[in-house]
Amino acid sequence: MNTVIKSTDEKMKKTIEHLETEYAEVRAGRANPAVLDKIRVDYYGAPTAINQLAAVSVTEARTLTIQPWDASVLRSIEKAIQTSDIGINPQNDGKIIRMIFPPLTEDRRKGIVKDIAKMGEDAKVAIRSIRREAMEKLKSMKKKSEITEDDQKNGEKKIQDLTDKHIKTIEGLTEKKQKQIMEI
Repeated sequence: MNTVIKSTDEKMKKTIEHLETEYAEVRAGRANPAVLDKIRVDYYGAPTAINQLAAVSVTEARTLTIQPWDASVLRSIEKAIQTSDIGINPQNDGKIIRMIFPPLTEDRRKGIVKDIAKMGEDAKVAIRSIRREAMEKLKSMKKKSEITEDDQKNGEKKIQDLTDKHIKTIEGLTEKKQKQIMEI
């Protein structure tokens, strides 16, 4: 029974980690190197992350600079950014690439806040799905007489407590990210 509870907790924590990663990638008007995480550059035939080919840094609040270690890959990085869905046109001066993030309009902020709420809701659904699986596992263990009815009830309570705790964490993360977007 304890292994069911432990694995349920680990799965729920992974769901929250995934949500945090998604939130980090949300373009919020500030320069954030995480927006480049999903972009891959064709480097000698291998799709490679930009941060493995160049130094990525935030020089000003809304400016991201990318300085490749190998100057020959500059055009490839620029092309990969242009074809991505970031929506920012990189500026190449021959040595480094600058990405200037425009300030967000009020409508765009509201749209991003809705997207954040949807991501949070999807994470909650995933948490509830993990809870349902764990509850079914406890029921099947009870049916096979591996645990007693009291163990099943205790296990279900612990799983519900975990679910409540993780849902509350998701709500906190979502609220924090939404405030951050509206304050920019």
